Amino acid sequence: MLRIQDRDQTMSTQDALPDTLLTPGEVAAIFRVSPKTVTRWARAGKISAVRTLGGHRRFRASEIHRCLDVLEAS
Repeated sequence: MLRIQDRDQTMSTQDALPDTLLTPGEVAAIFRVSPKTVTRWARAGKISAVRTLGGHRRFRASEIHRCLDVLEAS
């Protein structure tokens, strides 16, 4: 059985770091679209967004890069 202490030791440093959050403008620059398009994608459920306390959308960098990889592969 894996104890909590053992599990913590087996985690990589990548798992321990929080995911970077990107603004709609940064995501738009990656995909070469307007920030409004990124907002539409989030509303449509094509990409997931996290809301800040102020109500602004932020996007997980890992998810955005996965989406970009899928688009480039096709």
